[in-house]
Amino acid sequence: MEEKLMQNPYYAKAMEFIRTTDLNALENGKHVIDGDNLFVNIVDSNMKTPQQARLEVHDRYIDIQVPLSKSETFGVKPRKDCKEPDGEMNTVKDILFYKDPVEETVTAAQGEAVTFAPDMAHAPLIGEGTIHKAIFKVRVTE
Repeated sequence: MEEKLMQNPYYAKAMEFIRTTDLNALENGKHVIDGDNLFVNIVDSNMKTPQQARLEVHDRYIDIQVPLSKSETFGVKPRKDCKEPDGEMNTVKDILFYKDPVEETVTAAQGEAVTFAPDMAHAPLIGEGTIHKAIFKVRVTE
């Protein structure tokens, strides 16, 4: 999977941006790196319990999420194993939520990048309090 991701020029550019940029110095909001192909949203978000967190998937974009203020836990489930869609794919926002419960999690340390390709459902923001984070959107290429 990592090899396929590295063949995506926008993914490679995102990883280089993460390595060479002080993400904490970026203001909240959207920062365009390469048009609609690569951008990052810097946000402050309220965290949730695993029961409140919703699994989501994207078709057009790979997510690279980087918790900046503290560690963050993500629910994870292969998309092919998700059984309960919560509505239809929102093609404008490129997101589909699932009602499936969060059963497995991974935790990213502060400053650690975690990647979610379209084949992996993820439920971000599991934890307590609020978090300052970067969410990179990387256009999928074939």
